[in-house]
Amino acid sequence: MQASRFSFITREDTLLGVCAALGEDFGFNPTWLRIVFASLLLWNPTVVLSTYFGLFALVVASRLAFPNPRRAEQPQTEAAAPAHDNDTAIELPLAA
Repeated sequence: MQASRFSFITREDTLLGVCAALGEDFGFNPTWLRIVFASLLLWNPTVVLSTYFGLFALVVASRLAFPNPRRAEQPQTEAAAPAHDNDTAIELPLAA
């Protein structure tokens, strides 16, 4: 079974997901990139939109060419969790 891949493009709160994808890939907060794009959009919209769509093409190409192997991993179940030193487990009450 193949794990589904998260898509930035189909999210409702992003425009093509360029800033979020670049933020995830390079490890920074995408809000800073959004601020830069928004401020430069007021100055020269043609260059900013061209750059944005160019980065979109780059992100799509890089995601297709180099898929992230960490996303394909299945999450660990409780059975695969490391054992604790004591064998007695305290059962906590469930919240209603």
